[in-house]
Amino acid sequence: MRSLSLLVFAAFVSLTTVAPLVAQEGHPLKGSWLGTWGPSKSHSNELLMVLDWDGKAVTGMINPGTDNIPLKSATLNPEGWLVRFEAEAKDKAGVVTNYVIEGKIEGLAFHNRTVTGTWKSQRESGPFKISRQ
Repeated sequence: MRSLSLLVFAAFVSLTTVAPLVAQEGHPLKGSWLGTWGPSKSHSNELLMVLDWDGKAVTGMINPGTDNIPLKSATLNPEGWLVRFEAEAKDKAGVVTNYVIEGKIEGLAFHNRTVTGTWKSQRESGPFKISRQ
């Protein structure tokens, strides 16, 4: 009987110490995000964003790899969980395109939360949606 009580106590201690560690995910924007952006819902491009939080600022890349676009700024307003990303990309001719993405975090309590909103540049704009992986 004593060994059973000791086993139950050990299980309880391990669950109460491990569960809070699993629940702590860090900053709401940190991680890899997959989604789409494009001029319309019927014509959109796939999108990958990798975001990080250094304790002071959100940093990251849009489509890291050969077509990477570094974020110039990223802000998160906890009132309403509103997000704003700004980025600047150069094409092969050296022409600069400025991007502004604005959205809202939905499903904040879930690991696979989403950011839904709009994006715009000097040439076009459209819907934007990413989900954390």
